[in-house]
Order: sequence, then C-alpha cells, then structure tokens
Amino acid sequence: MSGIFGGPQNNGGTLFLGGQKISGSDIRDQNVQATQAIANVVKSSFGPSGLDKMMVDDIGEVTVTNDGATILSLLSVEHPAGKILVDLAQQQDREVGDGTTSVVLIAAELLRRANELMKMRIHPTTIITGYRLALREAVRYMNENISAKVDNLGRESLMAIAKTSMSSKIIGGDMDFFSNMVVDAITSVKSVNARGEVKYPVKAVNVLKAHGKSALESQLIKGYAMNCTVASQAMETRIVDAKIACLDMNLQKERMKMGVNVVIDDPAQLEKIREREAGIVIDRIELILKAGANVIFTTKGIDDLCLKHLIDKGVMGVRRCKKEDLRRIAKATGAQMVSTLADLNGDEVFDKANLGEAKEVVQERISDDECILVKGPKVHTAASIILRGANEYSLDEMERSVHDSLSAVKRTLESGRVVPGGGAVETALHIYLEEWATSVVSYPSNKFIANVLPKTNKKPPRAQENNSPSQPSPPPSSQSPPPSP
Repeated sequence: MSGIFGGPQNNGGTLFLGGQKISGSDIRDQNVQATQAIANVVKSSFGPSGLDKMMVDDIGEVTVTNDGATILSLLSVEHPAGKILVDLAQQQDREVGDGTTSVVLIAAELLRRANELMKMRIHPTTIITGYRLALREAVRYMNENISAKVDNLGRESLMAIAKTSMSSKIIGGDMDFFSNMVVDAITSVKSVNARGEVKYPVKAVNVLKAHGKSALESQLIKGYAMNCTVASQAMETRIVDAKIACLDMNLQKERMKMGVNVVIDDPAQLEKIREREAGIVIDRIELILKAGANVIFTTKGIDDLCLKHLIDKGVMGVRRCKKEDLRRIAKATGAQMVSTLADLNGDEVFDKANLGEAKEVVQERISDDECILVKGPKVHTAASIILRGANEYSLDEMERSVHDSLSAVKRTLESGRVVPGGGAVETALHIYLEEWATSVVSYPSNKFIANVLPKTNKKPPRAQENNSPSQPSPPPSSQSPPPSP
C-alpha cells in the first residue's frame, strides 16, 4: 500500500498520492494548446463552405460529418482541458441542437486571449470580471438593437433560419425543399404544458431512414411512424378510435423458471401443467383487453398462441418495437409503459388509466416499407419524416442535419426572437464593444480586458471567410442576411 504514495508523509500531516503536480504558466500554456488543437480540428468544417470529416474508429466504422459535436464525440481526447470543450459541444447539442462548432471556436479563442493577459501579469479574477462585463453588455445590445420578434417576421423567417442551419450540411443543395419540411414538422407538434407555456418538442418528430431514391423524395407524414408491421397478416391493419397498451414484457407461453423441479406421479397432471402455462399468458391478455385495449405494442415477442387470441378478438398487435419509440408514443397518447402486471399484493391487474388514446392506428406502405402510423394522439400531435438517400453514411448525416434544423426552429419559436446570421452579429458586437470598452468606468485593467472580447467575436466570421472559396465577392445586394437563432 505504501508504494502508491510518491512523496514523504511528514509534510504537515498531509498525504500525497503518486503523480506529478504542475502549476503556473506551464500548465496554462498546455491547456491553451490543447483547446487550440481541438478548435483547429473543427475549424475547417465551419461555415457554408466547411468541409466534411471522415472519422474511422477502432473497429473500422466510418462516419462522414461536419457536425462539431459528432466529430468531437468520436475523438479520443485525453487532455482535461480538451475534454471540457468536448463536453461544451455536447451540452450545446443537447440544449440548443445547433451551433456546436461555434461555441468551441469562441471558447478556445477566449482562453487564448485570457492566457495572453495572464502573461501581462493581470489577475485571473480581473480577467473574468472583464469578460462578464462585456458579456452583459453584448447581451443587452443584442436584445435592444439587433434582435427582432418572430411574430413580426412570419413564416419566411423560420424558413430562413432552417436554411441557415442547413447551409453547411449535406442537404444544403436542397435547402428550399427541406426547410419547408422542417418548418411544417416542428409547427405541427405545437403543444401547451400545464403552466401555459407553448412548447415544440423535437422528440415528437420521428425521423426514419430508407435506402434508395433521391433526397428530394423524402416525405413528411402527419402522425408518429414506426418501422414495424403487425405481428400477423391476418390481423386488422386499421383501428379507429384506438386504445393503445404499451408493454415492455413478453406475451409468450409461460415457462418454468430455471432451477424449478416439479415431481409428478400421474401423467395427466403433466398435461394440466402445460395447459396452465398456456393459460397464464391468455389471462394476461384478457386483463389488457377487458381494460378496453384494441392496439397492443410490445418491445418483446408475441407467440402464435397469443396471436390467434388477438386475431379472434380483432385486436392489432405489434411486436419488437423500439423502446424509445414506445416511450414517445406513450407520451403523445397519454399511455403508461407497463413492464409487469403484478401489483403490490402479488395479483395481476391492468388499469384502464395505463391506456393511451389516438384517433387512428394504421399500417401503411410508405416508400418501399410498411410502417405503423399513430395518427391524432390524445396528448399532443406528432409528425414523422422519412428520409431517402443513397447509402447509410449520407442518411446518417441527413438525419443529423434535419435534427439541427428542427432544434434551431424550435428554439426560435420558443424564444420568440431572431438575429441576422452570416457572422453579422459577431461583426456588429466587435464594432460596438470596441467603442464601449473605452468608456468602462471600472478598474483600468477591465477596460483593456473588455476590449479583448470584440477581437474574440471576429473569430467565427474569420473562420467562415477562410473556409470560403477564393473567388471575387459578388456585388452587395439590398437583401439582408438570413436570420439565425
């Protein structure tokens, strides 16, 4: 045990675990170099003319993308400062859905500028204070002078936001088609929560992928689509006024558990045991049907004995559903996921409150496959997008692009305000903060530090410019740049 302690133990009564302690300017320089290396990886994929990255993992799995969060999640980053930037990109992807590359570039530039100030012997607390001063002023300036309300701009602004998000993606060439689809999809899932707030849940839009045909043959479907079919061709394929049971359990003949031994003297008793095994699962199905269910979705199997019973009762059964799909359907229809019928007393019951409701559940042929559609769910509406593409790589990147656009439009609708895109906001803040920094009434060093942020804001527009093709710029037009969230 004493071998793991690398230093003497009589140092003020403290224990020092084996390792290396680095402090001062050396570790700051290492941290900045690590963050700059991370930023340089994603810098070339930034902006409308950004390049895609081909990532190959240890087992040879290939991913082609220019999404910052996806690129960084596939990198094996060991440095602690680099991991912070990877976490930052993933947090941005969860909270906003887009802008993952931008936050990495800005954070890395802020750290680099702060390190330069540290070399001028300015205290870290003073640097952070200056950054916060400039941050508050930048937010105030954007709210008062740059942003505009979505209500005043209408659908065109939402289309422009979706196009801005798609412009650097694989679907950028067909942005008119996909932006219209994205806006229709996110506006169709509008809901109001218990506090009266209007929400647009992105998870209510299910994105399915189908190989073949052109990207322009992708479809938007009203209703939640699942890539499943009914368990038997003899079943009903259309149920109106559906009462849906979402199960996470097997509907198969019950078998004795491992290690259970039953000693039988009379062969007739063996047949009774077999009948009882079959009767247990039939009783469970009867409990569900007596509650009023006419559609059963389960994540596990349904055997032939149960299928015959469901067909006789005119009930639709769908097996091997994805658990994530069932969770979303349960949320949309008001159902409860049921993993066991047993209650606290050991009896098996199925409460009617566990059922969800929808206007219709139907099996339809969409593109080349059969899908189950849940239309008109009770709690909130749902939509599905069927993407078509040449291969798995392009479909995966299309899915990421559509998700980013959905998230951008959702944030715009929930926040209610937009700002101009194309680096216009960063450039405007650069000009304004440069002038404002000279008038800061505070510590003299804060004036200097607040002047650093304008230079940092030039980083994203400059990265866009560097990624653009070296061609003469077209004459300026009277149209303003498209807004972005």
